[in-house]
Amino acid sequence: MSSTSEPTIAELIDNCTRTAVHLEMRDQYGVTAEADDFRTWLETGKLDTDPTSKDWAPWVNLVAQAVTRGVAVRRARIVSEPVSDYIRYEHASTTVNTYAGEEVRWLPRRQTSPLCLPGNDFWLFDDRTVRWGYFSGDGALVGHEISEDPSAAKLCKDAFAAVWERAIPHDKYRIN
Repeated sequence: MSSTSEPTIAELIDNCTRTAVHLEMRDQYGVTAEADDFRTWLETGKLDTDPTSKDWAPWVNLVAQAVTRGVAVRRARIVSEPVSDYIRYEHASTTVNTYAGEEVRWLPRRQTSPLCLPGNDFWLFDDRTVRWGYFSGDGALVGHEISEDPSAAKLCKDAFAAVWERAIPHDKYRIN
């Protein structure tokens, strides 16, 4: 799946010249780095949304630099409704993503039935490099893989465009 010689997300974004798009299709992620923050949010409702915090600053700086270079950074999330606690948490923290310059949209899963979607989450860089993300059933990241296959890149480009067209901008998507 992944190897140490593959570029990191940061390197892929740094080398991007036009677009970096990310499609998320899970209702739960078990990201180790955010486990404590998620647990605190569940227990107290408190959430780190400080773009200068040690957890957020690297991402904010990376995205802001890419956007300054003219790269469109977009993220679309397909979600089941009613949403999971994790999606509520993610929605609440998305203000930092948008602060950094990402455009974020949300698409209720029921609206995806007529769409052709890949089987895994992905990043697509400049419509040519795909970084697949592989997750366990409980949402833990188990690996990733880089692909330069033109047919995979086209599938991801077309899928993202179809989702993006139907999705609701972050500032208009309401969690019930």
